[in-house]
Amino acid sequence: MKVVIMAGGRGTRIASVNADVPKPMIRICGKPILEHQIECLRRQGLTDIIISTGYLSHVIEEHFRDGSGFGVHIDYLREDEPLGTAGALFYLRERVREDFLLINGDIIFDVDIARFTEAHARHARKGGLATVFTHPNGHPYDSGIILADTEGMVTKWLTKEDPRTWYRNRTNAGLHMLSSRLLERTPFQGNGPIKLDLDRDILKPLISRGELFVYDSPEYVKDMGTPDRYRAVERDLESGLVAGKNLSARQRAVFLDRDGTINEYVGFLTDVGEMRLLPGAAEAIRRINESGYLAIVVTNQPVIARGEVTEEDLDEIHAKMETLLGMEGAYVDDILYCPHHPDKGFAGERPEYKVECECRKPKAGLLLRAAEKYNVDLKSSWMVGDGPADMLAGLAAGCRVVGIGRRSAEGVPVPVPVCDSLGEAVDRILGESR
Repeated sequence: MKVVIMAGGRGTRIASVNADVPKPMIRICGKPILEHQIECLRRQGLTDIIISTGYLSHVIEEHFRDGSGFGVHIDYLREDEPLGTAGALFYLRERVREDFLLINGDIIFDVDIARFTEAHARHARKGGLATVFTHPNGHPYDSGIILADTEGMVTKWLTKEDPRTWYRNRTNAGLHMLSSRLLERTPFQGNGPIKLDLDRDILKPLISRGELFVYDSPEYVKDMGTPDRYRAVERDLESGLVAGKNLSARQRAVFLDRDGTINEYVGFLTDVGEMRLLPGAAEAIRRINESGYLAIVVTNQPVIARGEVTEEDLDEIHAKMETLLGMEGAYVDDILYCPHHPDKGFAGERPEYKVECECRKPKAGLLLRAAEKYNVDLKSSWMVGDGPADMLAGLAAGCRVVGIGRRSAEGVPVPVPVCDSLGEAVDRILGESR
């Protein structure tokens, strides 16, 4: 597979770090950003690379030359005039005949490209021409948000300027799998290149045709947009967090119950207006994010089976939770829920969900599903919740457990450590992980 890296950016917001080189050549932990990218690609067998250059292009070309010194082969596309984030793709029409990976040149990442490729292949069988890598981040309030259905097909793309109320924290990470058929579309069929914006002019028009999909992953991808983010990425590289988040490596997770653990317990939560975070919950989850553990919500939601809430209603409740967490710099990597409830006799109940299942806690189905999806080592992971069903589910999955409040240990046949809040539980987890 060919890899195309868009490295023409100037990086005005991060000029205080180094204004004398193009943004992708800013050094972090002793190497240019581009070199970190190429090393990640080479480790996974991706060695056929095209770099699109613009501002101070000679700095990039003199450093990498033909790529042989870095174990890859590099060709260049030079923009004599700025062509935006996609105009240079015009020159690929005769050079790329298969699907290719397109990368923003100003991001540090370490992701399992094989998983990304497999997802794109599934989407292509459904008519997809592009798959955008999305992930949660700690600043969704100033990021574009991409909304997708359960099959990964994009339904809406919100820019930073678009009005929004509650939203899922899923943002464009700057990695894209594209079909070469896109290069046959109108923007690239003129007599020469024109200035184009990748998101606005190429990707967003695919939404109405059902041709744009997402691959959502908790793996590490961050841009160097500001000096603060630069320093944060530097710390993450030095600590090993960047490489450790690649899903080819075994992951550790903190599985979190929802009601009474993250948000206030109000019985069966059916009204989005009643979703309120518990004091300190966002800070605790932010610390999980920074530690390298995945933060995965696993929650029983019998309100679906009882007919009291639709899937759309529940999605709005979860969107509000993610929005509130994001406002405080925290995020969850995934939300898995059980919609079933075996007891019958409720007005408006949905018969298809009135079944005995393997995902309803105290069974371990939700945790096992997450473990398969994210390559989680359950023995190195934790379950945190406020009820005995949470503790039993964690134990059944082979996790360590910590309860919140005395009720969490009731009837559990083994001793359970109990804390007063999620913050205290995270203190315990991180303290024992050192």
